[in-house]
Parts: sequence; structure tokens; C-alpha cells
Amino acid sequence: MARAIRSNTRFDLIILGTCIALAFAARALPNTLRDPVATGMRRSFLAPLVLLQENAERGRESLLSAEPKQAHLDSLSLGSMKAGALESENERLRKIIGLGSRIRTGFVPAEALHGRGVRDETTVILSAGSRAGVERMSPVIAPEGLVGFVDQVDPTMSHALLWTHPDFRVSAMSPDGTAFGIAQAHLTSATGGYLMELRGVPFRATLKPGALIVSSGWGGVWPRGIPVGTVLQEIKTSEGWARTYLLQPAVNPADVYSVMILRRERLAKGLDGVWESVAQADQAAQRIVVSGDSAAKAAALAEAAARRAVIDSIAAANGTPPLGVTPTTPAATDTSAEAVAARAAARAAAQRAAARRAAAADSAARRADTVPRRDSVRTDTTPIRPGARR
Repeated sequence: MARAIRSNTRFDLIILGTCIALAFAARALPNTLRDPVATGMRRSFLAPLVLLQENAERGRESLLSAEPKQAHLDSLSLGSMKAGALESENERLRKIIGLGSRIRTGFVPAEALHGRGVRDETTVILSAGSRAGVERMSPVIAPEGLVGFVDQVDPTMSHALLWTHPDFRVSAMSPDGTAFGIAQAHLTSATGGYLMELRGVPFRATLKPGALIVSSGWGGVWPRGIPVGTVLQEIKTSEGWARTYLLQPAVNPADVYSVMILRRERLAKGLDGVWESVAQADQAAQRIVVSGDSAAKAAALAEAAARRAVIDSIAAANGTPPLGVTPTTPAATDTSAEAVAARAAARAAAQRAAARRAAAADSAARRADTVPRRDSVRTDTTPIRPGARR
């Protein structure tokens, strides 16, 4: 049976009166006694109430700050998601600016707009047209190298064919001019990616994997020196008079968003040395890394030698053998008759082997002395050819 709710009972009145009396007594206490009494009450029977109030206040603060904290975490997550894309975009813009500073004049910057259709893997829309000086067959390049050429031109935009298009061709060569060929898209899907092939290379010219291939400048469309790709391997074909090489393209079409369109006046000047400075900078950076590694290795060897010297000096001071030197074996210090006889027999065998080697060397020297020398042969005993004068 449920207990009835009490109200205005005598016990409650006694508790209330006691609390009121204690309150008036606490108010009447002097200042010297009030603080110690209050401290004792907080530390004794009021401690659970104080702890409960503290926990309630913390819970209230947590509830009030939960929403701002969640918003801050969401903003941090969104910023971290965008950080990678922003870093890659800034890196590409820096490369575009560096390429523009090396070319200086004769180019039109443009944005490449990709579509999602079937043919959009081989074509791209550029945000610059005839008003900016773009013409048909104008080369399109990127900081990494060759991208394509302009196919159609409008006043404010243009249409370009990428190197992945089946109709794309460019005359290419090795930087030293020993091998020439025609670079085009590799249309075999078994490779599993965007690749190029260099066809028509003379059979006498061989290219090693990793060799750079650049545009040759023949044909009047592409200037000389634009990176096309690097050699992966040779492809076996039915052509017996020429070689075909598989190339890793310098530019991935999916990563093309900021490009440069070359004008006709720039084609006449050429692009000699534009990408060579980039390669030289990469080689210089690699040399710096290698020199730093060698310096670190030398410092590590010097530190190891110093530690070895300290350990050897400590071992010598303690009378123990140095590190890496094995102490004398008990067999070498054994003074028993069997051990002494064994060591004497070993020494005798070594002496006999040395004597046999000395005897063999002496006999070889004697045989060499018995061979007559050329100047010791008598001339009167040599036969004379008919008609020769003595």
C-alpha cells in the first residue's frame, strides 16, 4: 500500500524550527567563529550537497556550450576537407605563374572546362576566344608539358582537342636529337590508363626507359622543346623498319584546369630553355638531398668512431679486452702435457710447410738460371742463310 504524503507534521515543524534557530545563531556568531563553523559544515554534512551543486553547474555549462562546440568541430572538418584541394590548387597556380614568368610574352591564360559526356575525355572547352588572340591550331600547354591544340574558336571561348583524341598527332624527338617519331594516343584499353606511343622511330635509334620525349618543332604547329612524355618500354609491332615506344604522358587530362594558349608570334620564337630550367632545378634539389644524406652519414660514422674510442679506453682502463676483440681462449693458456704437445705439433707442421714452399721456389729459380740468355748464345754456331754475309 502506498504511503500517504505527509504535510504539516510535527517532525517537519521541529526540523524547520531547528534550522531557523541555527540560522539566527550563525548570524549572531562573531566573525572569528563564523568562518571556522561554516568551513566545518561544508566539509562535513554539507559536502554532498556542494558536490551535487557543482556537478549540476557543470552539466548546465556543458549543455549550453554543446551547440557552439559542435559548430566549431563541423567548421574544422569542412576546412580539413577543403585543405587538400586548396593546397593542390595553389601548387598548380604557382606552377602556372612560374611558366608564365619563363615564357614572358606570347600566351593567353585560360581555364579548362571539362564535361561529363563520352567525348569530353578527348576534348575540353577553354575560357578564351578570338577576342583574346586565340586562333585555330594554337597549341595548348600546361606547366607539365603538352596538352592539346585549339580546334574551333569563338569570340569568347574555344574548343580544344586533347592528346587523348584519336586524331591527335605531334612530331616528337629525344632532347639530344638522336631519335624522331610521331607521338599519338595509345588506344589499347589493356593498359588501364592514359598512355601515349611514339611511332616511326628509326630502327637504329634506341631509347631507354625513363628517357624524356619533347616536341621537335616540325610541322609549324608545335614549337620545339615542349615535354610530351617519358619512355616506359618498347612495343613489339609488325613494322621491321621502325620502333614503337610506349610513353607515360607528361600531362594527365583529368588534372588540366588552368592552361596557356600560345600565340603565333610566340611559335616563331620557340620555347628553348623553358622546361630545361625546371629540370635543372629538380636535379639541383636532388643533389642537395644527396649531399645532405652523405653529410648525415659521415656525421653518424664520426660519432660511432668517437663512441668506439671511448669504449676502448674504458675497457683498457678496466683491464678488459676492447669491444670486438675476443679474449684468449682457455685452450691457448692450457699448460697440460697434451695441450703443449698439440701446439708443438702444429708449429712443426707449419715449419715443414714453409720449408716445402721455400724448396719449390729455389728449384724454380734454378730452372730459370739454366735457360740460355739471348746475348750468351755464340754467333758462330748459328746457321747462316744462303747469300748472307757473316
